[in-house]
Amino acid sequence: MDCLFCSIVDKVIPSNIIYEDDLLLSFTDINPQAPIHFLIIPKKHIKSLDTMENDDLELISHIFKVIPKLAKQQGIEGGYRVVNNCGKNGGQTVDHLHFHVLGNREMLWPPG
Repeated sequence: MDCLFCSIVDKVIPSNIIYEDDLLLSFTDINPQAPIHFLIIPKKHIKSLDTMENDDLELISHIFKVIPKLAKQQGIEGGYRVVNNCGKNGGQTVDHLHFHVLGNREMLWPPG
């Protein structure tokens, strides 16, 4: 499998890791859209939200339990945005489920 994020999980491609456990990896975005911008990904390869299976629900729950802890660690617990791009028209450029966490600037709406 030729997946950028799987290569990051396997430490073949270096990244600035801010969190890791048995299920997840989080690292800073190489093209940040906010002063604080990191990604959180499952270590298990899941293409997108559309391809999740029932067995993945506990993993997704774990991701959303970790996000507030990382937001606090990164100093953005007062306000941040969590984004998931799903599919080509949704702006997904890497076919591995991931969530962007952005903070330390005012988030506008609609996001565009």
